Amino acid sequence: MEAIWETVSEFFSGSGFARFFEGDNWKCLIMIAIACVLLYLAIVKKFEPLLLVPIAFGMLLTNLPGAGLFHEELFGLGANNAEQGVIQWASLGDIHKTGLLDYLYLGVKLGIYPCLIFMGVGAMTDFGPLIANPKSLILGAAAQLGIYIAFALSIVAFQWIPTDGTPLQNIAASIGIIGGADGPTAILVTSRLAPSYLGPIAVAAYSYMALVPVIQPPFMKLLTTKKERQIVMAQLRPVSQTEKILFPIVVTIFVALLVPSAAPLVGCLMLGNLFKESGVTERLSKTVQNELCNIVTIFLGVCVGATATGTTFLQLSTLVIIALGIVAFIGGTCGGVLLAKIMNLFLKQKINPLIGSAGVSAVPMAARVSQVVGQKENPKNFLLMHAMGPNVAGVIGSAIAAGVFLSLFGH
Repeated sequence: MEAIWETVSEFFSGSGFARFFEGDNWKCLIMIAIACVLLYLAIVKKFEPLLLVPIAFGMLLTNLPGAGLFHEELFGLGANNAEQGVIQWASLGDIHKTGLLDYLYLGVKLGIYPCLIFMGVGAMTDFGPLIANPKSLILGAAAQLGIYIAFALSIVAFQWIPTDGTPLQNIAASIGIIGGADGPTAILVTSRLAPSYLGPIAVAAYSYMALVPVIQPPFMKLLTTKKERQIVMAQLRPVSQTEKILFPIVVTIFVALLVPSAAPLVGCLMLGNLFKESGVTERLSKTVQNELCNIVTIFLGVCVGATATGTTFLQLSTLVIIALGIVAFIGGTCGGVLLAKIMNLFLKQKINPLIGSAGVSAVPMAARVSQVVGQKENPKNFLLMHAMGPNVAGVIGSAIAAGVFLSLFGH
């Protein structure tokens, strides 16, 4: 009987239940609870479920004591790591020291998954409205204002907040990019510049993307008059197939020469779009839009969630990141609306300022918000296609902003 009891006792002491009482493992319980809340929001409330479900489940997996699915130290993560962000290749080669998510995380660390996601986005995007109305490109650029506002505020805020040794400008750039409302871009920048903060930044980015219909309308109405919101815009001109084929080629060449660090994101975005518009690669276009994009989304979400361990997520910096993320998002919304109002001072054919808010690259949700708000003011107003111009321009703008940050701080 004593032998049986010793065996049972030994089994329990080696289980994850017993490890909850060791060291800081109590934090894992809090993270598991947070993961369950995120799963509730994704499944029941339908907040970005395609990404929030894998992110939340990755968070759940990484915080199960003893499972050994993800090891921060292999990637130079954590406050006590001397080599921040450095991959321990020798240890990764030992299957006894690594878990499943360690190998999958290499796709995030090496910047593979975000670029493949961008290829899928390109294959699902119609740049016709942007080509038909090039002024939309300016509105998309203006909507990146939130990125730089949050960058400046983050530099100030993190001077009083304990960090893991990551340079302040790297942290600030990673937080600021949330304002682009582009999850893959935020993940790519953070994985290169501030990998220890990937968990909270990714959760903040995708949470605010899901809340676009809630966050944007109050500020759109605050910054515009009823008369401005009722402006009816003329129908866009037809765009030829030749223009649609030339656009991704020309943009890739121009952006890659202007900001070489943005070439991976913009190049993959435009390659996906070329698959769609060329008319000779239908099979590739469908594969990129569906199978490839879905597979990469699963790996990306689970791996990003895996970085949200108790020791890295449960810090004051996480709350500050969430607060600055909303500032970045609101700043981007306001930047697009305000520039549209300024442009109307010089244009004969007025722009409805509501389409400026679509400059954040939450495609096509932000464009739909512009349509909904505009139609409430004037039932005859159809802004969706006009708003898609700034919306897709915002995707390019956020990729360029990411390239600028990587070029300046990614050494």
